[in-house]
Amino acid sequence: MRALVTGGAGFIGSTLVDRLISDGHEVAVVDDLSSGRNRNPQAPLHVMDVRDPALGSLAEQWRPEVVCHLAAQISVRKSVADPVHDARLNVEGTVNVLEAARRAGTRKVVFASSVAVYGRPAVIPVPGDAPTDPRSPYAASKLSGETYLSAYSGLYGLEYTTLVLSNVYGPRQSPDGEAGVVAIFTDALLSGRPTVLYGDGSQTRDYIFVEDVVDGFARACGPDGNGRRFNLGTGLQTTDRELHSLVAAAAGAPDEPAFEPPRLGDLPAMAVDPAPALETLGWRPRHDLPQGLKATVEWARDRS
Repeated sequence: MRALVTGGAGFIGSTLVDRLISDGHEVAVVDDLSSGRNRNPQAPLHVMDVRDPALGSLAEQWRPEVVCHLAAQISVRKSVADPVHDARLNVEGTVNVLEAARRAGTRKVVFASSVAVYGRPAVIPVPGDAPTDPRSPYAASKLSGETYLSAYSGLYGLEYTTLVLSNVYGPRQSPDGEAGVVAIFTDALLSGRPTVLYGDGSQTRDYIFVEDVVDGFARACGPDGNGRRFNLGTGLQTTDRELHSLVAAAAGAPDEPAFEPPRLGDLPAMAVDPAPALETLGWRPRHDLPQGLKATVEWARDRS
């Protein structure tokens, strides 16, 4: 299979590129390198914004059978501060990717969406067919991407699968910017810096290891799951306080976070139901949280 991965120099994207190459596929990468870096010399890197009209010409030359679209503006807070910029990257960029795929005769697009599309869910873990309720420009832009996928499928027969990602963590995740809390805790605890929990530490999230996520992408590149949305998560809730204790244990550091007032807009709880991904894609998470955190901390320690 020949694949094109947008955002393929980032945390999740570069891990996916490695997986696809190890599976014997040909891979090309599109990334503007705003937050990632070239990691795999076996995959030609095209430094390009996904809104660039030249993406269409690149796709026509490469002729990918599958496009995995991960490039995005991923910060909820930045989307609130500048919704126009968020829409330009996440809506206009996605449409440009779909146009490039259509022109190149691509069979399928696998799209990275977010649990943010569910808003404040009535049921946890959130089923894949739960109503959407975007409460930020970022969530709205991701849901817009899903809508465009459906439109292109109906108009042009372009297959697609949407993967809704819960809180992804693992090696290569940066602790800077809009980083995941695992990367932030890991970096601080290994460096002996203080850590902070917001609220009373009872907020929950569903943490999924990056290698499990890319396994979901690899499976979705096949013929199954066309036209559907699948949650990639564990279905398990972990509190912020529990997470801190687990990361501290993996890092061999004191489990003594400071507490600050809760942040406005933070969801009190989140977890997603992955059962449909097992039924249709044969996917399941294979790393429990202690395993994944051990690998993450070891990677961070080796690079420090």
